[in-house]
Amino acid sequence: VQLVESGGGLVQAGGSLRLSCAASGSTSSIRAMGWYRQAPGKRRDLVAAITSGGGITNYADSVKGRFTISRDNAKNTMYLQMNSLKPEDTAMYYCNAAAFEGNFWGQGTQVTVSS
Repeated sequence: VQLVESGGGLVQAGGSLRLSCAASGSTSSIRAMGWYRQAPGKRRDLVAAITSGGGITNYADSVKGRFTISRDNAKNTMYLQMNSLKPEDTAMYYCNAAAFEGNFWGQGTQVTVSS
């Protein structure tokens, strides 16, 4: 499974961004996908996750009500709509796929929120 993120950038506080993660390869083996983020000097933490059918989602408390995870299985793409962004959301955002063959990561996309 190969994952490619896009959509990061620089935005002012209160603004919005939408991240995309395009999956290729053995996509039928993916059971769940998620977005993680890592700020400099900090650990990589789960932001949001979604099951393969899209029926179950999970969010970190810090983003509940502001971020929405979704996926389009026909396009093999997962999204993260981020609204009301805060400076503390600044981080490298990584796409993750949990598949039968193992755990896969994208290369990351930088999100920077200015105050």
